[in-house]
Amino acid sequence: MKFQKIIYSIAIACFVLTGCKEEVKEVKKENVSLAISGMTCEIGCAKTIQSKLSKKEGVIDAKVVFTDSIANIEFDANKTSKKELIAFVSGIAGGELYKASESSKKAHVCSDECKEKCDMKAEKMECKEDCTMACCKNNKA
Repeated sequence: MKFQKIIYSIAIACFVLTGCKEEVKEVKKENVSLAISGMTCEIGCAKTIQSKLSKKEGVIDAKVVFTDSIANIEFDANKTSKKELIAFVSGIAGGELYKASESSKKAHVCSDECKEKCDMKAEKMECKEDCTMACCKNNKA
């Protein structure tokens, strides 16, 4: 009887250790910038699109910059694709308001420190000519 309990215990342990393994795929991060037409305001349009993108499965991070009409999206390529993201954004609001397409241009997003040093206003995302902040250097290149 004791020998039988040991055999059952070993069998159960083997089933638990091998049966509960779940295959975990490595996150394959990719980025895409989408040009979005049809946005008319920052709060109602840009923030809504950003919020919906952030909740979409596979999206790691999404920033929509109204002044540039650009969405910068970081996503897991194992869960979604550029094509799906374009269709998703174009389908927001019933597919009648917004049109998204892939863009080579990236939205210029500066830190608060940069905005202060460059005397930038939230609605105008341009750097001073002599700004030495990293985000401005990258934007001028």
